[in-house]
Amino acid sequence: MKFRPCIDIHNGKVKQIVGGSLKDQDDQAITNFSSEYEADYYARLYQKDGLVGGHIILLNPVSSEYYEATKRQAMKALLAYPQGMQIGGGITAENAKEYLDAGASHVIVTSYVFKNGEIHWQNLKKLYEAAGKEHIVLDLSCRKRNGVYYIVTDRWQTFTQVELTEEVLTELAGYCDEFLVHGVDVEGKASGIETALVKMLSEWGKIPITYAGGIGTMEDLDYFSKISKGKIDYTIGSALDLFGGNIPYKDIVKM
Repeated sequence: MKFRPCIDIHNGKVKQIVGGSLKDQDDQAITNFSSEYEADYYARLYQKDGLVGGHIILLNPVSSEYYEATKRQAMKALLAYPQGMQIGGGITAENAKEYLDAGASHVIVTSYVFKNGEIHWQNLKKLYEAAGKEHIVLDLSCRKRNGVYYIVTDRWQTFTQVELTEEVLTELAGYCDEFLVHGVDVEGKASGIETALVKMLSEWGKIPITYAGGIGTMEDLDYFSKISKGKIDYTIGSALDLFGGNIPYKDIVKM
């Protein structure tokens, strides 16, 4: 179990948002924290502290007036810490190489693979051929509906018809190096983790998985470690003092 740092970029700024509040219309989101520093500041910090495998997420769609500013920030972070971080947000088979060449260790993909509510196998295979399995992270972030976790796309706004199960994890694992899973309903709320989700992910555990969502205190982290049996990695955003929260970043780095 290790800490994976994050750099979330929205409207050209490093931010921490409430995940379920993100709307493409008018580029809206409930913001927990907006940084005075640019993305490369955080990338250099993570590099200095020896943290690898974190993720940079572009939270604006390509259609947004802020997209280019958001992308510029992401590219600055990749340049500052080559091969140290993964990147997601609008990734396709056509542009994956651009980000890998810019210094990303992996590309993180959701919406390109999950089209019209289903797994779009043709796109997944194109991505596999373009980037290589060893450079792909599938983002299987999910929300609960009627007691069931469904994969969500389009910056967590759209429910697919794909239930996140061990069978789906096994089916997709042949096309990627890792999974990233946000518990979107608790993302950015520091309100406690999605217990059932974490248990399922850790029991499967066939390739590396990073969980995000709801870790708000050191007690939450202890609980996460216990129920995951230390088998999956984690990220903390809004709850870190780096982003205005109460968990000391220096304490997490020492763990």
